[in-house]
Amino acid sequence: MTKHKVAVFAELVDGAAWATEVAGHDIALVREGDTVYAIEDWCSHGEIPLSDGEVDLAACEIECFLHGSRFNLKTGEPTCLPATEPVPVYSTTIEGADVFVEIPTEI
Repeated sequence: MTKHKVAVFAELVDGAAWATEVAGHDIALVREGDTVYAIEDWCSHGEIPLSDGEVDLAACEIECFLHGSRFNLKTGEPTCLPATEPVPVYSTTIEGADVFVEIPTEI
């Protein structure tokens, strides 16, 4: 795993998605209080950026705006149709003022 700085924690808005690119991966960051989730920024059903959709912090989900598929921010699993395939999620850490995402090292 390789750790990459992706954001300044204070700049992330609670309950909103923020798109970034890390080591060739499109990632949506979502802040919930002192936690930041990192999920692949492409719907597995329609290849639409999830960061353009709505975040539901109470359900810990992000919704694809095009067809309404929802994904769990912790697991990447779809929670409703039409998506049936999960999307990758990534570990995050907050160190000082910065947010880091761990990306698997390619072999």
